Amino acid sequence: MARTFRRQTPARPIAELNITNLVDLGFTLLIIFMIATPLIQQEQTIAVNLPTEVKRNQPRPPADMEFQPITIDRNGVYYFGTRRVDYKELEALVAGLGLRAKQPVIRIRADQTLQYQQVIRLMNLLMTNNLTRITFDTQSD
Repeated sequence: MARTFRRQTPARPIAELNITNLVDLGFTLLIIFMIATPLIQQEQTIAVNLPTEVKRNQPRPPADMEFQPITIDRNGVYYFGTRRVDYKELEALVAGLGLRAKQPVIRIRADQTLQYQQVIRLMNLLMTNNLTRITFDTQSD
């Protein structure tokens, strides 16, 4: 009794494409963007008319660098991150930042119509707490 091991139909290439992994990647990216977008926009909700500068290429900061925004609006109100604080509370929060082993970069967001003395007052506060890594947020033309 002899057996034949031939296929009844000739072999043909499989024309299906498995896109399961591509769909998983798409959903993962969607979730990441849904989480990250509100965090980025929280800081933008404080109405501040930033000073302008000429647009130029900026170097990218390292990924592990921590930023702490401090905002002063046109009325002289201080914000630590997105939270409204008075100057005494700001002093305590800045003192806490100065005691950290890895100090964050302070992002000063000051309204362009603000009196210059209020920015200098904030700078003095930062310097007395040994926070020397400071940037100023501006908008480009």
